[in-house]
Amino acid sequence: MTVPVEDMLKLKGLKFPGGCMKIEHWENWLLTDCTGSAQLPSNIVHPIALFHIPIQGVGTSIAELFALGQVEGAGSVGLEGYDWEYFSLLHEDVEYCFEGEVIDIERVKTKSGGIFDRFVFSIELCTVGGDPVAKVTNSWRFWRMR
Repeated sequence: MTVPVEDMLKLKGLKFPGGCMKIEHWENWLLTDCTGSAQLPSNIVHPIALFHIPIQGVGTSIAELFALGQVEGAGSVGLEGYDWEYFSLLHEDVEYCFEGEVIDIERVKTKSGGIFDRFVFSIELCTVGGDPVAKVTNSWRFWRMR
């Protein structure tokens, strides 16, 4: 299916619902265990959590982001890059607030003739008091033609 570039460009500036949540001990334990690392001391959340916790925190899901990009099926999405900024450590069972938006969309043609839409979104995490904790910026490729 060909997605008109105009449909994708309309997503730039789309704000996610936002919200607040805690990272539960069991979730941090499982994420840390998946990395093969030892559990961190003092209920510190493993950095791997920034792959999906912010998406959940802003009130959306990976499936909903794929639907926004009008992609489905194996190989239709690729991770182009991510930038994680930590301003302080994340801890289990502490309430964090999340807000974010789509910050860039670009249709790209590769040298080999492939076409993808670069989908970039950013999510900020802060304490309930408003102190910055982290910021994630993810860039995904929504493949249109390989």
